[in-house]
Amino acid sequence: MCALTGMEVSNASHYDGATAVAEAVSMAYAQFRGKRTKVVISPAVHPQYRETLRTYAQGMGLQLTGDDPSDVLISNLDSLISLIDANTALVIVQYPDFFGRIYDYTSLIEAAHAQGTLVCVAANPTALALLKTPGEMGADIVVGEGQPLGIPLAYGGPYLGFFTTRKQYIHKMAGRLVGETIDNRGQRAYVLTLTAREQHIKRERATSNICSNQGLMALAAAVYLSLVGKRGLRQVAELCYQRAHYAADQLGKIKGYGLQFPAPFFHEFVLRCPQPAAEINEHLLEHGILGGYDLGQDYPALNNHLLIAVTEMNSKEEIDALVEVLSEVEHD
Repeated sequence: MCALTGMEVSNASHYDGATAVAEAVSMAYAQFRGKRTKVVISPAVHPQYRETLRTYAQGMGLQLTGDDPSDVLISNLDSLISLIDANTALVIVQYPDFFGRIYDYTSLIEAAHAQGTLVCVAANPTALALLKTPGEMGADIVVGEGQPLGIPLAYGGPYLGFFTTRKQYIHKMAGRLVGETIDNRGQRAYVLTLTAREQHIKRERATSNICSNQGLMALAAAVYLSLVGKRGLRQVAELCYQRAHYAADQLGKIKGYGLQFPAPFFHEFVLRCPQPAAEINEHLLEHGILGGYDLGQDYPALNNHLLIAVTEMNSKEEIDALVEVLSEVEHD
């Protein structure tokens, strides 16, 4: 995970990507000893991540700014930068963002650091096999959802939150750390490291009250990454990119449809539809196709828009079938 994110240390996992983001806020708050109480979060961060963060923030007395979903069409990096001040503990962005868009956050991170503020990037681990790492941009914390790393979904789970950061913040980092050492026989051994940070030793003064992790899923992801290797993961990422762009190109040719955002994307994109997204999904379901995510549920300005995700698991034939069925809606 450190190689993918460009960070120096990774913990043994969190429950999911949402709790990893929330724990990043807790770490930043602790790093400033509670003296900074403002968190700037992009409205293009996953809505459920933002909801989880609001739950954490209520008990910590934090002020969350920047995540108004009504601003999603006009929000940009400059608008986020304008919110950063000397009271800001952390800035949170997503890479690629919730709409699939790819941005270089270097300028935002530099502006944050000029105020002494930390920056957390919630990243897609598969995309990092192709894209510039958040570490290269200067990020302080990189977290995300590890489910794409060989973990099949089944009725809402299981998930795997990963958390990486720089060594200078290791003592404020939540979760279990595994270090390498030599045992009394001279053999390599792996042990829990800096455990005094955790609540089973320092209950009241622990870095976090998170009490377990997704160790089994972390092991599964490690096996997957070991199996596919660096080259294989890049091939998976390339398949995602190529098939998503093929789908976007074909869907954009249908009368009444189009891409909402011109920004570069990885394997997700926002499709503007001629009818409400819920009706489009009903039509797709009648043909045995699970449609995209109805963005109107979280972003009122995107009521007739679907978030489409295409991965290495989707064949050209499946994409062509989607295009054919959506073409029928245009003629209704």
